[in-house]
This record gives sequence, C-alpha cells and structure tokens, in this order.
Amino acid sequence: MEETVLICLPFAGAGPSFFTPWTAYAPAWMRVLPVRLPGREKRFAEPAHTTAAPAVEDAYGQVTEALEAGTRVALFGHSMGAVLAYELAHRLEQDRAVRLDALFVSGSPGPWTVRADRAGGLPDDEFVARVRSFAGYAHPALEDPEMRELLLPSLRADVQLHETYRPLSDRPLSGPVTSVRGRTDTLVSAVEAAQWADATTGKLTTAELDGGHMYLTREPRALLEVIADGLRSARE
Repeated sequence: MEETVLICLPFAGAGPSFFTPWTAYAPAWMRVLPVRLPGREKRFAEPAHTTAAPAVEDAYGQVTEALEAGTRVALFGHSMGAVLAYELAHRLEQDRAVRLDALFVSGSPGPWTVRADRAGGLPDDEFVARVRSFAGYAHPALEDPEMRELLLPSLRADVQLHETYRPLSDRPLSGPVTSVRGRTDTLVSAVEAAQWADATTGKLTTAELDGGHMYLTREPRALLEVIADGLRSARE
C-alpha cells in the first residue's frame, strides 16, 4: 500500500497526544497526523475555537503546511472531531492540495442532526456531570479542582462549538465515508450513525465496535483495523 496520512481531529476536551499511541498499532503504510487545535497542550495559552469555521481553517492550514502536494490522506474524527473532519474533507476536496481517499467519522449522527440535550451554559458542576452523562466517560483530571479550573474553558469552548455546529455547505462529499459507533453507545444510535449516507454521493460503510460512546479510549486497535480495511477498499 502507498503511504496514507491519517489526519485525526480531536473530540471535545482532547489534545493531539490522545492519538500518539495509535502510531504503534497502525499498519506500516499509515502515518498518524493529529491536528493541534488551540486551548490544549502546546497551544494551551491560545483561546479555543468556539465555532467550526475557524477551527477548520486552522486545521486546513496545518495539513497543507505539513504535507507535500499529492500526498494521500484520510480523515478521522470522533464526536466533535467528526464534524470538523467532515468540514475539512470539503476543504480538501475543493482544492485537491492532497488526495483525499476516505473520511472516517465516529460517535456522531449525520452532520445535519441537532442534538436536543445540551450542556453549554450550565454551572461548572452541572456542566461536568452533563458531559460525563453524555459520554459515559470523564477525564480524571476534571476531578482535581485546580486542573478542572484550567481545563474547563477549553472544554466549554469545544462543547459550544459542537452544540452550535451547523454544516457550512449543503453539498455532499464525493468520496467514501465510514461511520463507526460503540455498540452500546446511548448517545448516538445505529440509525443516527447511518445518517452519514446523506453526506456523500460515495459509498457509506457502517461499523460497530465493543463499548459505549467513548469506546476508542479503551483500545484503538479494532478501530484502526476498520480504518485500514476502509482504505484498502477505497483503493480498489
């Protein structure tokens, strides 16, 4: 297989280091490239984006700067990252600076579906509890009062971005899309995961893996196998 760069967009509250372990499990022909958004890790001092458009432009700038023209790429995003990956796919399809083979979205309904339950605007304790109930998961650092104070602004910004997101275009993608969900995910149903069929004129593949909404925090190997299989199919 010709090398493919897997560009990874973070879920709410996550930084690029979440994807570091993926390098050890990815096939030799796949290079993992996390997008570094502000408000986290090395860009912690920068205010996090609260709307999708500037976040996508930020990601697009990183990708086009890091990769040579003609590089084969795929996009992956979970939850908030799924809609950012979708918008970034539009940008890459438009100018073809790189060759986009496939989009992989995870833990997300179709991009036009608006979530009814919200966390934005709640007091800190209620906000953290609501996010935990949505995801079935909370970062341990949020249990430490000092760390919570540091992390909440960027997490709130991410949640605001995700909850207010509306697609920037009605035009569907042309390439293949794979939509993945945790088999016991109570936040995104199988029907909602299949809504991504409306986001592309290409083929939609759906997959379910063991676990709930944050299944990918436990074991990335099965997910990377789905991605690798999807890329092999896209090349056929």
